[in-house]
This record gives sequence, structure tokens and C-alpha cells, in this order.
Amino acid sequence: MRGGPRWLRAIYSGNARIVLLRGLLATKTSNWAVVVSGFFEPVFYLLAMGLGLGTFIGDVTLPNGQSVPYAAFIAPALLAVSAMNGAVYDSTWNVFFKLRFAKLYQTMLTTRLGPLDVALGEISYALLRGVAYAGGFLIVMQVMGLNGSWTAVLALPAVVLIAFGFASVGMAITSYMKTFQQMDWITFVMLPMFLFSATFYPITVYPEAIQWLIKVLPLWHAVELVRGLTLGVPDSMTLVHVGYYVVMIAVGLLFTTKRLRALFQD
Repeated sequence: MRGGPRWLRAIYSGNARIVLLRGLLATKTSNWAVVVSGFFEPVFYLLAMGLGLGTFIGDVTLPNGQSVPYAAFIAPALLAVSAMNGAVYDSTWNVFFKLRFAKLYQTMLTTRLGPLDVALGEISYALLRGVAYAGGFLIVMQVMGLNGSWTAVLALPAVVLIAFGFASVGMAITSYMKTFQQMDWITFVMLPMFLFSATFYPITVYPEAIQWLIKVLPLWHAVELVRGLTLGVPDSMTLVHVGYYVVMIAVGLLFTTKRLRALFQD
């Protein structure tokens, strides 16, 4: 990278796109089927829970008193989950293999690439996967008539933010993992977060103390942000949800860059 402060030139050469292009080429030639299969998981949940179980549940009343079909209530939550899954799968297991077994980052950092190039390139790839899943799911929602307002269009940039947040933090955490057994902790955290972050029912079913605990989790902020946009009921908390992910992205990028530098350059 020409120009800029010395500390930035030490970690960033301006070639993050090379890391991104390498990821896209690897997907095209080897694991495209695995990537495509990840799209269908939330769609199956929507069909099974929204249309199947939803027949017996009926409508759900929102905090503003508006009633919506159960499928329309869980669909935005599954959209947020879709963005999370796409980003997390690539920024954790994929990064773990490249870091600990393929030694890919070690090789990259012997070139002009800096740790911030690698971090931005890998996170961008994970971000693309998350956005592709979410974009496809948003189309499915539109076809099924589950978007209740024109503000549903804003859900697409929202899921970009969500995927970016999970990808940056996912890669930062993975940089500290050394064994497959430690990687299982990611699933251990993601599964309950998926089930209890007001994904399938309103958060008000929990005692107040549990509600505050859930409100700390990133997926709850993602679910509320997307739900407000697709149902046309954004409120004053919308900016809080956005701010939560801006901080999450900044912290994730900072830790990932520092960790890669500590592992391979210091």
C-alpha cells in the first residue's frame, strides 16, 4: 500500500481482493456443492415450522398490537439466521483448516500481503456467502407473501451488516482455536442462540432476567432488526441494533488482524 501511516502499511498492502478471488476460485473448482447446500436449511425450517406448525399456532401479536401469521413472524428470524450461518461456516471451520492444516495464511504472509489483507479478504468471502444465502431467502419470502412492507428492501443491507459482524468475530475467535474439539464450542454456542433468540416465539415468554440475557446475544439484535424491517415496524431500537453490529465488526477486525500478526509476523 503506497502512502498512509507506517503502522497501516505494516499490516495492509491494499490487496485483500486477491484473498477474496482465491476463495471464489476454490469454491468454483472444489466445494460449490457444499456452499449451495447451506442455502436450503433455513428454507426447510420455514416450510416445516412456518407452514406446517404455523397452521396450528395461528397469528402472533407483535409488541405494537399488530397480528401477523406465524410464518411471517419466523421468516425474518430465519433470514437473520441464514446470514449468520453463511458467514460463520466460512469464517470458522474454513478458516480453521487453512490456519492449522493447510498453512495457507502462513504462505500468504510471506508475500506482500499483510494480516489486514488476509482478514479483510477472508471476511469478505464469508460475507458474500452470508449475503447470497440471505438474498435468496429474501426472494423466497417475497414469493410466499411474507414481506409485510416496502421496508423489507432494507433487510438486504441489514443482513450484509449482520453477516459482516458474525464473519469478523468468527474469524477472530477461530484464530485462537487449536484443535477440532475446541471448534465444537462454536456449535455449542450457536445452537442455543439459534433456538432462544426470539427466533420461533416472542422474547416475552421468558422471565425478565432471561430476557436481558438474550438481549446481549448478537442473534437477538439481528432477528429484531430484520423483523422490524420486513414487517414494517422499525422502532427506536433499530439504531441500537445497527450500532451493536458496527461495534462487533470493529472489534472482530481488530482482534483478527492483531492475532494474525502475532501468529505469523511478530
